[in-house]
Amino acid sequence: MAELSKKQKFLKALFYVMPHHAVSRVVYFFTRLQGPQVAPMISWFINKYGVNMDEAEEPEVGYYQTFNEFFIRPLKSGIRPIAPGENTLACPCDGTVSQAGPIRAGAIMQAKGRGYSALELLGGDKTMAAEFADGNFATIYLAPYNYHRVHMPIDANMNRIIHVPGRLFSVAQWTVEEIPRLFARNERLACYFETAAGPMVMVLVGAINVAAIETVWSGLVTPPHGKKISEFDYSHTRKEISKGAEMGRFNMGSTVILLTGKNVEWLPHIAPGQTIKMGQLIGHFPT
Repeated sequence: MAELSKKQKFLKALFYVMPHHAVSRVVYFFTRLQGPQVAPMISWFINKYGVNMDEAEEPEVGYYQTFNEFFIRPLKSGIRPIAPGENTLACPCDGTVSQAGPIRAGAIMQAKGRGYSALELLGGDKTMAAEFADGNFATIYLAPYNYHRVHMPIDANMNRIIHVPGRLFSVAQWTVEEIPRLFARNERLACYFETAAGPMVMVLVGAINVAAIETVWSGLVTPPHGKKISEFDYSHTRKEISKGAEMGRFNMGSTVILLTGKNVEWLPHIAPGQTIKMGQLIGHFPT
């Protein structure tokens, strides 16, 4: 593991004492302001992070009334084809693979030498965690320039959502390597689905400046009211969501962790450091 720079050492110490939620609420406020400052802010962001606006449904900066509208911009129709096949999994989002592989006796790898348990990631739900004790996982980091909507890897029935309050540490690669159990400490939504591949969970992890997380069926879920774990039961509604359909979005960027049963196999390119696109083939399972 590379030695931290002085700036990173300072930021690491700062992250532990920083009022994460207060900072993120300020970001929430400013990214929803309208006015003449919006277009210059968006233009600066595009230039700084190299955002590819040719893919956007609306490429003109002046179209967006707020910075958040720009950040969660939809893409042009057909620009992210969905991997075909009934026994395949499509990538749920644009991003870079942070880690991927087997879940060993309930343990998930976070970074070199660091891990956390499926049990704590899922808010202490023992029944749910047991279903993935020997399954597989893939952690995908969404950079600022990425498309920030999250889609279904496979046809699924929505079963439950668990909202777990927590910190909002940065999810940059160096912080993931340095801060123990980061994904199990940050605020997150664990969305549990029933699929032809077996049980599947998509965990949407919050981070500093990620001022809100939404799902298409319940709207804005964070920022939360209160600090207790909340559960939403959809098991009796048969809420069916098609492969490739949007399921949620990050208002500012973060991380998606995908958990599957042991019968799912990732393709060889789903490995740390690999850039992937929403809809791309990432895995398969026996029919």
